[in-house]
Amino acid sequence: MTTTEKDTNAAKVPASGIRPRNVMGKLPRYTAGKPPAVIEGLQSYKLSSNENPLPPLPAVLDAISNWQDFNRYPDPLSTALRTELAAFLDVPAEDIVTGAGSLGALNQLLSTFAGQDENGVSDEVIYPWRSFEAYPISVGLSGADSVQVPLQADGTHDLDAMAAAVTERTRVILLCTPNNPTGPALTSSQVEDFLAKVPGDVLVVIDEAYEDFVRDPEAVNGIEMYRKHSNVVVLRTFSKGAGLAGLRVGYSVSHPQVTQHLRVSAVPFAVSQLAETAAVASLRHHGELVERIQGLVEERARVVTGLEGLGWWIPEAQGNFVWLALGENTPEFAALAEQQALAVRAFGTEGIRVTIGEPEANTRFLALCATYTKGPRVS
Repeated sequence: MTTTEKDTNAAKVPASGIRPRNVMGKLPRYTAGKPPAVIEGLQSYKLSSNENPLPPLPAVLDAISNWQDFNRYPDPLSTALRTELAAFLDVPAEDIVTGAGSLGALNQLLSTFAGQDENGVSDEVIYPWRSFEAYPISVGLSGADSVQVPLQADGTHDLDAMAAAVTERTRVILLCTPNNPTGPALTSSQVEDFLAKVPGDVLVVIDEAYEDFVRDPEAVNGIEMYRKHSNVVVLRTFSKGAGLAGLRVGYSVSHPQVTQHLRVSAVPFAVSQLAETAAVASLRHHGELVERIQGLVEERARVVTGLEGLGWWIPEAQGNFVWLALGENTPEFAALAEQQALAVRAFGTEGIRVTIGEPEANTRFLALCATYTKGPRVS
């Protein structure tokens, strides 16, 4: 039977009437950063997914190069990684729960603590917006309602408005620091003041996917907040600084009254043996990693200085990306970048996030900006 005949026969199967949950029609679709266009005579660069442009450390590649036990399930508790992290962070291993990236760890949290009560009334999850675009999808799939609090004009969280949005239905609050896609980080004093306004039975999740790139001495450290507040959960990942995005390994850190439930809802075997081995090797060679990350931080500073030299306004950049508040000019700039073999991440008519990439890519991006007359100007 030919492929065409198979397709024709499949088309004759009557519709079954299968329908997804009602929430599926309300959820946005996650849009991954697209690859760069191929332009003759130009090296293409992907600056659309906040990926580390550098491969994992040589020691990490060595550690996983001869792995063969793929016929065996991984340790469901990721004991080796949790033990290594416990020593690295100086926290009990029992307070660490691994997941498939920090997003996997977040989904475990939401499925455990946010959904609907026995009467079908939905819980609420508060988070800033715009922020990580998976938030509304993950919250909706959990069965909870999203409460999106608009960012302030400078791209920072409006913490007063977020505190004011808390109701009896609030179960979880998400803080994204540095905020993706705008870039600013929360300070310790801001988070302390915010926590003082939040009921102790509401989980406050500090999402620190980009903490490796933060250089503001006043920036919040999620682990310090977790040590002082029993309702704080910290999310971190090996995807960004360690360059292990393709291996999907992250974790949450929280107190036993949280982790005891997370271990029930955690997806079994979410972290592969390969990912665990790579993450452990990254921690054991953290000094080398810091040097590599510092190079990206210096490139970030070069890009920010270049943009400011053009008179462009850029929110404080504490991640491995910069935010261009281009508004209605967003599609036009994205198209121009594509013509230069640069893939950037456009968000409708709000703005563009540009990952700090290879030096050559950053230089070409700055050259494009120098020719663009509609950039976000300092008022």
